[in-house]
Amino acid sequence: MKALASLALTATLALALPTLAAPALAQDDHVAPEPVASQVSLEDGLSAWNQIHEVFSHPRCANCHVGEDNIPRWSGPHYGDEPRNHGMFVNGDDSRFGVESITCTTCHATENAQVLHGPPGAEVWMLAPVEFVWWEKTSQEICEQVKDPERNGFRSIEDLAHHVEFDALVLWGWNPGPGREPAPYSASELASFVRTWGAAGAPCPAG
Repeated sequence: MKALASLALTATLALALPTLAAPALAQDDHVAPEPVASQVSLEDGLSAWNQIHEVFSHPRCANCHVGEDNIPRWSGPHYGDEPRNHGMFVNGDDSRFGVESITCTTCHATENAQVLHGPPGAEVWMLAPVEFVWWEKTSQEICEQVKDPERNGFRSIEDLAHHVEFDALVLWGWNPGPGREPAPYSASELASFVRTWGAAGAPCPAG
């Protein structure tokens, strides 16, 4: 009888142990949730925006993010103290790539010319949409525009992060060819700044 009782107890424990162990296994397999907006402070969000603005206001970006005059600019350390309009009376026209007059690709190929101040090039060469004007805009104005779906191509914050990290023309900003200062940071760092800014609620500076 004692032997039978011992066997019964062993069997009972054997059945119970997997049940008892299950919560521990589930806990080990638990995946931490993605950070939520409340986990990124307003201060950190504004700091991330300041880094984003360093890139967006840099000549490699702002020179082609121009307004309704459709004229790309030449500016930066190698172009003198004062910005100037693109030489040769170039105008991107309403199409933003010059289809109405002389297309940008008449001079701009898919790669940079390897001579000082030779025509830069990328897979697609054109002005940014006019809704994306950054030239001579304040940090607050650019911030409000970038997160406005009506003015950013109906992109989410994650769409923006992906765009700045992988778009071929955006990537040119870090490989601008001889005689041009590249944009600060890197494309992957910029995408990280955008995500941090978005997680903080995409705050904009005052004034």
